[in-house]
Amino acid sequence: MTTRREFLRAVGVSGGAGAMFATMGALGLAPDAAHAATPKYHAPSPGDFTLTGRSAKKVVILGGGVAGLATAYELGKAGYDCTVLEARAVAGGRNRTIRGGDTETDLDGRTQRATFSDGQYLNAGPARLAQWMVTLDYCRELGVPVEVFTNSNADALIYNAGMSAPVRYRTAKADFYGYVAELLTKATNQGALDTALTADDKARLVSFLSGFGALTGGVYQGTSRRGYASDPGAGNDAGTLLGAPPALSDVLASGAGRYFSFELGYDQAMLMFQPVGGMDAIPRALTGAIGARRVVLGAAVTSVTSSERGVTVRYTRAGRAAEIKADFCVATLPPHLMARVPHNLGPDVTAALGAFGVTASGKIGLEYRTRWWENELGIYGGITETDLDLAHVWYPSYGYHGRRGVIVGYYNTGASAVSYGALTHPERLERALTQGAKIHGPRYRQDLASSFSIAWQKVPYLEGAWTGAPYGTAGYDLLLQPAGRVYFAGDWLSHAIAWQHGALVSARAAVTALHSRVMTSS
Repeated sequence: MTTRREFLRAVGVSGGAGAMFATMGALGLAPDAAHAATPKYHAPSPGDFTLTGRSAKKVVILGGGVAGLATAYELGKAGYDCTVLEARAVAGGRNRTIRGGDTETDLDGRTQRATFSDGQYLNAGPARLAQWMVTLDYCRELGVPVEVFTNSNADALIYNAGMSAPVRYRTAKADFYGYVAELLTKATNQGALDTALTADDKARLVSFLSGFGALTGGVYQGTSRRGYASDPGAGNDAGTLLGAPPALSDVLASGAGRYFSFELGYDQAMLMFQPVGGMDAIPRALTGAIGARRVVLGAAVTSVTSSERGVTVRYTRAGRAAEIKADFCVATLPPHLMARVPHNLGPDVTAALGAFGVTASGKIGLEYRTRWWENELGIYGGITETDLDLAHVWYPSYGYHGRRGVIVGYYNTGASAVSYGALTHPERLERALTQGAKIHGPRYRQDLASSFSIAWQKVPYLEGAWTGAPYGTAGYDLLLQPAGRVYFAGDWLSHAIAWQHGALVSARAAVTALHSRVMTSS
């Protein structure tokens, strides 16, 4: 006997999460929409100390990424004396926006200088914000204007190796959903689901599938959902529909269906946003709110010593050794790097920090003198998906109808990112252009003005894009607690790894724990 659960699982396998969830809705099984309740965060305030007679403490924060800056910002609201030590020449960590004149030197000593024109940039790290993320709350609080980031675009493309030509996202989606709907309709009408569905269930499902897949008499034949060869015009010009859809076996063989479910992901669903002018507007605003004098750049931590009375952090800056003493420390360095810093926090802490896996990732920004993807293809933002080692090609979600624009020519992770990262910068560019030309043809090489690539695993003081957390282990839980007077924070101590949201909520958790300790200490 086929149960409803087994039936829905089969729908999900063949049609993706979207088809499964929609089928659940047709059967009356989908959960009601509800806004997830988020625990209210209460920032520390000067009044906390005024009412208790206590005084704020001195805190040294290791790492000037988003977690470190947010920690200083939140503690600063109550008057804590915070100092942020950042080893790099710019704060923000992986929140890095590349503009003309910026330079980056890889661990192998190769230096690259960006020559993007005015107003053009590459968000080399984080580039999009979901509506539910606390990051948008900080943008509002700090006065950082945002605009829509087009994460999903029906007019973007899908191209997999073996395709004769790329296909519009809308066309591929219509064909997959249409054929899946046809198959389910046939199975329902032929009695294959009699043991799983009631008569009413079947009627509702067939009605839903007819609209979901744009079926005619229970058969998918293709409709305007696939798109037009020439768009509708004036008078009697009804436009010219694309030809009949490929056969079901050809649609399945294309592999395009693997890309549809991402847009339903909780952290990927539209609408998404980006700060106007570049993602680094967030760390800039945090730094401004903290006070630039509190963020010490070029300060590489060399040791951390915790005692009953406080913490001593030693570091080097401009070739000179220095140290800072504080009541507490919040370490936000990437865990695999913090594990290398000499400390007296114990071997269990070192082992816990070293247990986080590291993910390689890379991007390249390609500036063109003309926005040919808009002018010639009608693609305004969005992402082209491919199984080439480019993985994703992003079209800019800003500067529409401008003269120039920057395409993200690849955004890859894992083995592909390692492969690209091993190349010189000119070699990365050449490979990106060669692969991209398989999608866009010779046009991809024309009007190219400049480029800039980044391999996060080769960036000093970061050495990776994000980590894989060993959730559920004693080591992970150990780092959620202070080691003496040292606290830990970062997206790696959250369930939103690789997102600024994760860094921010982790920073808030550390701030709350530290402040509670100060307020209850004798």
